[in-house]
Amino acid sequence: MKTKLTLVLFFIHIIFFSSNYAQSQDQATAKELAIKLANPISNLISVPFQNNYDFNVGPLNGLRYTLNIQPVIPISISEDWNLISRTIVPITYQKDVSVLDETDFGLGDIVQSLFFSPKSPTNNGLIWGIGPIFLLPTATNDVLGTKKWATGLNAVFLKLQGQLTYGALINHMWSFAGNGLNDLNASFFQPFFTYATPKGSSYTIASENTRNWNNDLFGGFIGMYYAKVVKIKKQTLQVGGGPKIYYGNNFMNPAWGFRINIISLFPK
Repeated sequence: MKTKLTLVLFFIHIIFFSSNYAQSQDQATAKELAIKLANPISNLISVPFQNNYDFNVGPLNGLRYTLNIQPVIPISISEDWNLISRTIVPITYQKDVSVLDETDFGLGDIVQSLFFSPKSPTNNGLIWGIGPIFLLPTATNDVLGTKKWATGLNAVFLKLQGQLTYGALINHMWSFAGNGLNDLNASFFQPFFTYATPKGSSYTIASENTRNWNNDLFGGFIGMYYAKVVKIKKQTLQVGGGPKIYYGNNFMNPAWGFRINIISLFPK
């Protein structure tokens, strides 16, 4: 618990006091980066460190912390097309979730997404990308993974209107191999709405929803986040976070949580 409290205080310190240590930013550049970060398939290399703290998890009212390391790498494959690689590497610590007074820690299943996306929006301003998604059974602890290989399709659609960005990310995966007891047949839907200010701040409302069609379990949450682009020494970052409220009939849902995001940016 002392370690977790230290992590919480550390990340809160970064979010609310980083501006005291940051060098001054060009406002136009900060605004441009904030808008690009609202686009999951923008032409911007970034490495998010997404810290999720969830409380009252499942019937045992457990505690869970998940660090998602999510590098996003755009690759130009032709004059008109990009290939966007998005990887999610989860590392989880939880207590009183699988068994009372039991602590679980380790790497979870890695998710790899690829999006083929036109470099230019459509005539009506739509930005889109589509491609395969893969689930790799990399969990180092049985309760943190599915023990299944899975694949499917994912897509993202969004529009930019000035400082507003809105759209949705969707995917569906089916398992095809592995030693897990339960097959995977699940859909994910994430609508989002972001307003970016001229000074590099952004306000986001988004929900993340998962439906398992094999057992009719549905779970999701809505999150409200504030973030700001800053520069610490020579490294450009976006730092931010906000609360999450859960809903659905999945008995393993937490009651609530919060997210702290630290994103390393590598503008071209």
